[in-house]
Amino acid sequence: MYTDVKRKDGSFKDTPNYIVTAENFKGPWSDPIYINSSGFDPSLFHDDDGKKWFVNMLQDHRRRPRAFAGIRLQEFSPDAGKLVGPSKTIFYGTELDLVEGPHLYKRNGWYYLLTAEGGTAYEHACTLARSRDIWGPYELHPQKYILTSKDAPFASLQRAGHGDIVDTPDGKTYLVHLTGRPITQARRCVLGRETAIQQAYWSDDDWLYVKSGPVPSLVVDLPAQRDESAYWAEQVYNFEGPTLPMDFQWLRTPEPERIFSVKDGLHLIGREAIGSWFEQALVARRQTHFSYDAETVVDFSPADERQFAGLTAYYCRFNFFYLTVTADADGQRELLILSSEASWPEGRLQFPLADPIQIPATGKVRLALSVRGKQLQFKYALDGEKELKHIGPVYDASILSDECGGHQAHGSFTGAFVGVAASDLNSLEKTASFDYFVYRPVKHESDRYDA
Repeated sequence: MYTDVKRKDGSFKDTPNYIVTAENFKGPWSDPIYINSSGFDPSLFHDDDGKKWFVNMLQDHRRRPRAFAGIRLQEFSPDAGKLVGPSKTIFYGTELDLVEGPHLYKRNGWYYLLTAEGGTAYEHACTLARSRDIWGPYELHPQKYILTSKDAPFASLQRAGHGDIVDTPDGKTYLVHLTGRPITQARRCVLGRETAIQQAYWSDDDWLYVKSGPVPSLVVDLPAQRDESAYWAEQVYNFEGPTLPMDFQWLRTPEPERIFSVKDGLHLIGREAIGSWFEQALVARRQTHFSYDAETVVDFSPADERQFAGLTAYYCRFNFFYLTVTADADGQRELLILSSEASWPEGRLQFPLADPIQIPATGKVRLALSVRGKQLQFKYALDGEKELKHIGPVYDASILSDECGGHQAHGSFTGAFVGVAASDLNSLEKTASFDYFVYRPVKHESDRYDA
């Protein structure tokens, strides 16, 4: 277990690393044992002589010569519950830089060190090195990078790196790794950072190779039956309580009771605006398809323009589209679209993005959106109406992507979300109630799951 905390200026704070143990992966788990704060991405290697080794990326806050300063090794003593003996930087990475994500393996007398390099964006790669001695020196793989799309801009899987090796009981070897599937010529990953698997094999000279690599394959033969039924199933959340469905997340607060309750519907307690850096009443689930529909029904009676609640397609606090039930300065209830469509610090709240639509002072409102690849369209229906009507123009949904998420150099990696939110800037804690939430995957030419 570890933490990875950055300041707004990109520099690092301490990154404490911990170890927790259990006899069974279901628990119960021990209290965390503090290990060190020298860098993130730790892993444990269990050698065949019984020793246990702790490896982590080493960060240098001075950036001398660089912030990602190499891979650090030290023995871990389970009896003492701490690191013991000497520590050493065993690998400094290649010219690609940003070495992290270390994993150690042993095979045929060789120690193999698999690392990630190049950051999390389009220079991402898996680098492999080996040594006869765990302390090194480590020689690089003949390919240097056993998995990467950095030199293959038209490959379906991009941002490929940060891998792990697994051997199956039938003697086959696979590499699991992080990746992204971009859309549009701007290469934007709306689904965020995904996990992929590749076939691999060991050569006669004991080097690991990815089949058809180093560029990852979109379609891989696996010893398993492919079942897409769950992937394409409509998800209906009725919020029957007492807890929030596991698909949903919220932002920042360890006290969720301050922002929502779940019983016979989802009830959001109006807090700060959706673009706030602090406390937001926002509950959302991940976008997991390139094309989908979402809808909800909200019961909300705002008094003025400082109270609003509704449906949002959301990436982060300065990157979203938001169809709200609100009111004008005279208290006339209306529908209004809010948006912030650029990365920090250029992102600015924009409204109205379409003429507001006056609606009755009372009554529930059905809110919906449709995403088809890069196109997003909001819709609505008033209480008693069956047909949804369009509101606002078609927006560029690809903006809700890692590449527009605020970290320009190497990308963010959460992907887009869709959900509901409520704000009360009058500090009256006005509550918005949502009857249900529907997420409906749509098979469309934009979806590259079968490409």
